[in-house]
Amino acid sequence: MTTIEVRAPSGVCRVHVGESLGRLGRHIPAGRAFYVTDANVFRFYGPSFGPGETIVLTPGEASKTLAAVEQIYDGLFDAGADRSTFVVAVGGGVVCDVAGFAASTYLRGLPFGFAPTTLLAQVDAGIGGKNGVDFRGCKNLVGVFQQPRFVLCDPAVLRTLPARETANGLAEMVKTAAIGSPALFDEIERAPEKALGLEPDFIGRAVLESLRIKAAVVEADERDAGARRVLNFGHTFGHALEAAAGLDHGQAVAAGLVFAAGLSVRKGFLAARDRDRIAALVGRLGLPVAVGAPAAALIEAVRKDKKRAGEAIHFVFLEAIGRPLVREVPMAELESAIHDLC
Repeated sequence: MTTIEVRAPSGVCRVHVGESLGRLGRHIPAGRAFYVTDANVFRFYGPSFGPGETIVLTPGEASKTLAAVEQIYDGLFDAGADRSTFVVAVGGGVVCDVAGFAASTYLRGLPFGFAPTTLLAQVDAGIGGKNGVDFRGCKNLVGVFQQPRFVLCDPAVLRTLPARETANGLAEMVKTAAIGSPALFDEIERAPEKALGLEPDFIGRAVLESLRIKAAVVEADERDAGARRVLNFGHTFGHALEAAAGLDHGQAVAAGLVFAAGLSVRKGFLAARDRDRIAALVGRLGLPVAVGAPAAALIEAVRKDKKRAGEAIHFVFLEAIGRPLVREVPMAELESAIHDLC
């Protein structure tokens, strides 16, 4: 097991990489535990949960709502939760986001920890301190910044993932490599079959490197005021695709990476060969390079993006693989690029 500490204004999070889910109880402080999970995860791992009440959510993005938060509030209220109650989310990104938001706001804040069970959550959604829900079809519009006390990443639980969920997680891993680690990008590029097959040594190194990159960015800028914006590479267009085309997050981000790389070439920031490398790797991982969707729907979704500031948006470009660049882009320019794509 390797432990990474994320030190941020809202708290210190210890990320335990390679720890077994069966040892989860050792990381929960003494007191009452309250578990949040979904039906799929509960079927596999529910019997291994320690003592405490459990709320079981419906699997999928449809549970990333204020209604699901209210369901958790109801469970906490009925259980007589007090400020010594420790909330534990065991599941994918949706479970972690919703549980973290509920814990951060119930009784003005309960301590909580995560045991992410998907690759996407282990390399991205589970760490960073962003907790929230979608609202009126807009991604992550309501939320808070609050660090979990711990994140436990057990590589063994990834073996139960369907291939589609593995690919979704790899999209975020490629994003992280593209903005922060040319070496990781090269490694995935050389052996995409090891990534798709979750080859233990490979995936262990790749998850650890992804987490180290994200942890460093979050420590520098927990609240998305500057440096953390680089983590949104591929996400402006990706979130629009999620809303307009109903794609999985990883699929949408994959197409968003290619779009952002293409716009980087169009602006003169990035060499075409690096864009082509990103597009080729996305395709070799079985992820979409491009997705057809109505331009008007995509533009409407981008206009609702929380990163928009008036008639401009902070957009993440690349100068090279491993070198991100954030620039304010007029909405009209971004809309023109979307029209060209569609």
